[in-house]
Amino acid sequence: MEKEICKISIASNWLGDEYTFYENRTIKRVYDNHSLNSNKTEWLEPQQISNQSKDKIIKNCPEEFKERIMQILDYP
Repeated sequence: MEKEICKISIASNWLGDEYTFYENRTIKRVYDNHSLNSNKTEWLEPQQISNQSKDKIIKNCPEEFKERIMQILDYP
């Protein structure tokens, strides 16, 4: 598996929503649909992530990874 850059949570309530970014530019999302359907995993391309979610990801991103994550997300 590729080396992990960082994990960023954008959960706004009790449902989890976490993105993991890897050196090979892959993105893994682990999220909860509801309390009985949790820890769903999907692999995403940057264009599959909404602009609203990208805003939250960058806002919650640790400063030392922000530039790299913005490049991966093709964030303006």
